[in-house]
Amino acid sequence: MATQPQYYQHHMFFCLNQREPGADRPSCANCNAQAMQEYAKAKVKQLGLAGPGKVRVNKAGCLDRCEQGPVVVIYPEGTWYTYIDETDIDEIVEKHLAQGEIVERLLID
Repeated sequence: MATQPQYYQHHMFFCLNQREPGADRPSCANCNAQAMQEYAKAKVKQLGLAGPGKVRVNKAGCLDRCEQGPVVVIYPEGTWYTYIDETDIDEIVEKHLAQGEIVERLLID
């Protein structure tokens, strides 16, 4: 069976899950995940990395890595990162997406 070429080189999924107050597990949404997803999307566009054959920044529901969050995963590699702020997002976009380098300091296992 022949494989089709990938429509995007990378998909970047941000967990935006929101749990009720007092939940047993943390929520990425409580860690500014929505703003960071929007920031990453704008950064990818600014650098000319967005579009078919390039990068797509997506929203996701719970990715079940709550205790390590907030989290973002990049496919097709399946590389999982955590982040704090725009500086971390810049590094992920510029190094991983633009240059193909893993950002070791933000990796989660």
